[in-house]
Parts: sequence; structure tokens; C-alpha cells
Amino acid sequence: MKTYKQLTYELRCQIYALNKIGMSQNKIAQQLKISQSTISRELNRNTGKRGYRIKQAQSFADNRRLLSRKAIKMTSSLVALIDSKIQIEWSPEQVSGWLREDHNILISHEAIYLYIWSNKKRGGQLFQNLRRKGKAYQSRSKDKQAGRGFIRNRVSIDERPAVVDDKNRIGDWEIDLVIGKGHSGALVTIVERKTSFTVSMRVDDKSARSVTAATIALLQPFKDAVLTITADNGKEFAYHEVMTEHLSCGVYFADPYCSWQRGLNENTNGLLRQYWPKSTDFKKVSQSEVEDVIVRLNERPRKKLNYKTPANLMAEHLVAIAA
Repeated sequence: MKTYKQLTYELRCQIYALNKIGMSQNKIAQQLKISQSTISRELNRNTGKRGYRIKQAQSFADNRRLLSRKAIKMTSSLVALIDSKIQIEWSPEQVSGWLREDHNILISHEAIYLYIWSNKKRGGQLFQNLRRKGKAYQSRSKDKQAGRGFIRNRVSIDERPAVVDDKNRIGDWEIDLVIGKGHSGALVTIVERKTSFTVSMRVDDKSARSVTAATIALLQPFKDAVLTITADNGKEFAYHEVMTEHLSCGVYFADPYCSWQRGLNENTNGLLRQYWPKSTDFKKVSQSEVEDVIVRLNERPRKKLNYKTPANLMAEHLVAIAA
């Protein structure tokens, strides 16, 4: 049985009055003889910064209805905009968010995917710029090695400040390595949890000495924005106390077999694998090449950041804490 109904201006007047006196959503629904989900949807969609107001709610609803009737046509100019961003490895979601925020064009990421697959059928190569290129997802195994050796004075993630879990502040980083073919070189990757801002450096080996030196060099320019670092249990992070001394931050170690505790870093490494698959010999990759890719990642708008970029968010934070 269908319970949802379009609300009229008169019904919105009644919802406003009843909500103003503190009546619960359930009681408002009973009194107006409409479903509670309709009331909840109305308040969630049409409440502004100054609360739920009648004229504003009606305006929001009218605008959505008007926009929903507009079919987006794949004009040559729109196709050019989409192509330009897909070609620099933006995801369809990122393109969709950018078009909405910067060009006031409403087109879903699903529609962009359909366009890319249509392009592929015509012999186009846009799909090659997607992260997975249409491949089936393969889940990570929990049977991989973890806890690969004793780390002196290791500090467990259980002792990490609880505020880190909330991602409400800037300054909490996750660190890992991207290993090359035959363990020939590696990338040290460090990503900030709230902004997704990433830094990376190529190293010839994954010794604790090399990884520690790279970590300090990468984070020193952002020292005022480094509060904690979370690592896995690899021996390459054995010199964590040196990191703490140079960067004035706490270094914490995730639990074995719990890669989700550093989920953002795992995801970022997956993005980097788009450029450097597991067959890559990182000793043949220059640091300038690494920096070019990191700039690309940091200048991509992210859905979870309301389509702002990690680079802009970190820059704004550094300016704010320096003031």
C-alpha cells in the first residue's frame, strides 16, 4: 500500500505549526493522517539553517520538482567536460559532483558510467582511465602476514586518543608501504584521515632506516598538522620513536589482521596501484613521477569531502593554524 503523498502548501503550514510547538513526528503524522516517513522526509529535505520554515520548504520542494523534469542531454560540450576529467583519472562520482558544484549540471555517476561503456563499445578508450577498468572485485585476504616481528616499545592502537576515530580534526595520519616487484623498491605512503591529503616518497628498500628517513622528510613541512601516525606491524616502522622525536607526534600500531583500522591508507594504496601495478620495479620510478601522481590525487574532488579537494583543505588548515 502506497503511503507517501506530495505535500501541499497548506499541509506544510500545519507541519510548521505542529513542529514549532515540539510535537513529535509520529504525532504530527497521526494528526494530519499521513505517514511518519513523509514527515521525516519533509523535515530532513527542507530544513534550512534557521530551521523548518514554510516558504523555504515550499521553494526547496518546487525547485527539486522542476529539476527532476529536466532530462540531461549528452551535448558535445557536456561530453567534452566529462572526457577531460575521465582522461585524468577522475572517477564518475567525482565528475558528477564537480559538474554539480562548478557548472550546476545535474548528471548522476551512473549515467556517466553508461556513457563510458557506450564509448567502449564504439572502440573508445575512456574505460582505461577507470580505477578497476571493469574488472571484478577481489576481496583482500586476512591470511596475509601481519605482526612480522617484535617492535620495541610498540604502542597499541588501543592507546590512541579516541578523538582520532571520529575524524573530526586534521592531524591524524596513516602510513604504509606499496611494495614493488620482487621487493625491488617501494613507496612510503602517508595519508591524513580527515582530508585524505596524501604524501609519498620512493625508497630503494623497506628497511626501517630508509622508511623512517622518508617519513620525516615527507611530514616535516606539515609538522604543525601532525598529531598522530598509525602504522601496521611491519619491522620497517621499528624506528617509530625517532619519528615521534622529530615530528612531536604519537605513533600507534594497528592490531594484526585488522587492515580496516588503516582503511583510508589501504584505499589510497589501491588508487596508486592504478598507476603502478604489482609488476612495477619502483627503482625505475623517479620521485618526480611519484610527485606528479600525488598532485593528481590531492587535486581530485572527493565525495566524502563534499567534492572539495584534499589539497585545498590541507592548505586552508595550514593557514589557519599559522594565523
